[in-house]
Amino acid sequence: MLLAGTDTIRGHTAWRAIFTISGGTFFFRVRDSTVSWFDTASLSSLRFVQHINEGRYHADRDYAIYPERATYVRLGRPEVPSVHEPLDDASFLYFLRSVPLEVGHTYTFNRYFQPEGNPITIHVLRRERVTVPAGTFNAIVVQPQFKTPGIFSEKGHAEVWLADDSTHMMIQLKSGLSFGSLNLYLTRYSPGDRSR
Repeated sequence: MLLAGTDTIRGHTAWRAIFTISGGTFFFRVRDSTVSWFDTASLSSLRFVQHINEGRYHADRDYAIYPERATYVRLGRPEVPSVHEPLDDASFLYFLRSVPLEVGHTYTFNRYFQPEGNPITIHVLRRERVTVPAGTFNAIVVQPQFKTPGIFSEKGHAEVWLADDSTHMMIQLKSGLSFGSLNLYLTRYSPGDRSR
């Protein structure tokens, strides 16, 4: 997972986040990639592209998302209703960093860009100290749940460890998926330039 920089999408300055999953066994290989472009000010999704290769299952999805009129278009299909201030799977992780989190609380948001994926529910589970390749951190552990398939589906029981400080930087993520489990660990980070 990488925040790769900024692009311009339909006149909006947008962050470009790249999320790649690669692994599997001798008999079953997984190579998924997701790119999300979201507005640097509102964090609303503007474009979302997925390339999914899981065993014999392959899918390519390309969505243009229009927050200003609460609609989205999947390439080659008609425009359909979305939601106000839409989020996709990747932009959600950056939005989550802006939410004040209290252990024992549950938060709900109707911001997933495909309305049938709502509500997004966030359970704040606990605090714990965790060690990953990037170091040892105090973390707050949350369980996000979407109504759609994927790493945050209700069946996956995903947990996300965020730094228990003002950055809420993602430290690690664990989720059960149809083909096995997914474990991500922060390997390195560099603070952004806050003067820009």
